[in-house]
Amino acid sequence: MPDPISWSFAGPYLGAAFLGGYLLGSLPFGIILARLFGLGDLRSVGSGNIGATNVLRTGRKDLAAATLLLDAGKGAVAVLIAGELGGPDTALMAGLGAVLGHLFPVWLRFRGGKGVATTLGVFWALAWPVGLAACLTWLAIAALLRYSSLSSLAATAAAPIYAWVFMADLQLVQMTLILAVLVWLRHHANIRRLFKGEESKIGRKKD
Repeated sequence: MPDPISWSFAGPYLGAAFLGGYLLGSLPFGIILARLFGLGDLRSVGSGNIGATNVLRTGRKDLAAATLLLDAGKGAVAVLIAGELGGPDTALMAGLGAVLGHLFPVWLRFRGGKGVATTLGVFWALAWPVGLAACLTWLAIAALLRYSSLSSLAATAAAPIYAWVFMADLQLVQMTLILAVLVWLRHHANIRRLFKGEESKIGRKKD
């Protein structure tokens, strides 16, 4: 059990890391890029999501790739900065904050994206073998079945297993499990469509 005095000193740093991660994660790069390049409000396109998959529906593959990298990057940067300044615990809190920021951004009345790219970015920064394995899982499922949502669900569900196999770090396993649950909850509509056979495949313009 942590020493109460140590916790009293660590608490503010963990809180600051979480808040910093949240603010960074809440930056809606998909919306920002869509507006900068004259595509209008991304929330009125396709599924209405603010992530890279929906940017792709505008026909701009370059902006979709940029959104993917920026959304993943903000998760990774939050973890790396917090880890450098405060150590592993602050890195974990910053990663959690970044994902929650993307899911529930204050700037968009807490209506954000589904958090897959940001979560994968957090995985990479926390433990690159876990991030690499999760990304390869995403690519494999996407190549075989062409469902972005199913690929995301599989990749995040496998991450806690990868965390245990590659790192044997219980705290990392717990964090990857928490992030996986968040991603799955945000995909509840996609899960229903998958069961009904109504989910859109990669390359189609509509859900």
